Amino acid sequence: MNGPLKDVKVLELGQLIAGPFCTRVMAEFGAQVVKVESPKGGDPLRKWRKLYKEKSLWWLLQARNKQSVTINLKEKEGQEIVRRLAKNADILVENFRPGAMENWGLDYDSLVKENPGLVMVRLSGYGQTGPYRDRPGFGAIGEAMGGLRHITGYPDRPPVRVGISLGDAVASLYGVIGALMALRQREISGKGQVVDVALYEAVFSLMESMVPEFDYYDFVRQRTGSSLPGIAPSNSYLTKDDKYVVIGANGDSIFKRMMFALGREDLANDPDLSHNDGRARRSKELDTVIGSWCALHELKHVLHVLEKAEVPSGKIYDVRDIVSDVHYHARNMIEKYKLSKDESLLIPGIVPKLSDTPGKTYWLGPDLGEHTDEVLSAAGYKAMEIEYFRRHKII
Repeated sequence: MNGPLKDVKVLELGQLIAGPFCTRVMAEFGAQVVKVESPKGGDPLRKWRKLYKEKSLWWLLQARNKQSVTINLKEKEGQEIVRRLAKNADILVENFRPGAMENWGLDYDSLVKENPGLVMVRLSGYGQTGPYRDRPGFGAIGEAMGGLRHITGYPDRPPVRVGISLGDAVASLYGVIGALMALRQREISGKGQVVDVALYEAVFSLMESMVPEFDYYDFVRQRTGSSLPGIAPSNSYLTKDDKYVVIGANGDSIFKRMMFALGREDLANDPDLSHNDGRARRSKELDTVIGSWCALHELKHVLHVLEKAEVPSGKIYDVRDIVSDVHYHARNMIEKYKLSKDESLLIPGIVPKLSDTPGKTYWLGPDLGEHTDEVLSAAGYKAMEIEYFRRHKII
């Protein structure tokens, strides 16, 4: 393991998406991540969605570069093992419901007595404080409370979800950012701290100018389909061959170039359309003009004309488009991982791209408890103690 976080030791407690996604990013850049799982089946994500030899393909990505250790957190001896592991950790990431860590005697105040520099990242639906803290909260609930679901979809239809666990992912990234900032502060003060990330707040932070618009104008943003209200033209348009093209021509000079490319010099030179506020007032007219032109041509021709005019545009990719795209491959965003002598698997590359210390896939998600003996031995436990824990179902 190498990378910018190669000397950072991370202890992961939790399961499914938010906490494990957070530590996945750290592991991709060299952090030593010890993932603690229940001996009874481990992280439920191991069995989610499509499987490869009884292991979730999602799990293989979410747990890449991590070490799996089984510990029964409900047993006193299991809790003592975690306390010992936490003594030498730089970061502890957990995403249990608030109060769980306290019930196990693994609260921050207890752990920091033995490790004053410990940074604890706590990911939960509603945060560690407030009247809703004890409610169960998944990413979907965070997306709803954070305001995202209300503005996603078409105005004449019910709100829809994005097809991934977006709320969890955004919260996870804030967890990474918070942990790295806390480590930076530790270099100054020598002390760790708690990073409290609520899923709904992570989503809410993406809501742009929604709050001041409401406060000043009593304006409640609504679902608008594929268009961006007040920013024009920016939309998806159907081409002659029944494919969609996304066009963002909302920059002043870009709009002008596009209208010339479409043969609409009258609109290109219309002073009322020279700036966004004027175009926003006539957005329906502009969408009709652009949509009518796209309907006359196949996607390939539309993209050729717009690219030549330097107008931001693109087709809507599905995964087949992604894995065959030359740009994805040129930037190593599609990796081929060797599973065995005869089998390989395409997996997503690592983001972001660091010039000197890039992230890397060292191994995919491990078997349950694969590294238990190794990690506990490194923590000072003798072979007979490890065997005792195993015999008594502590690990």
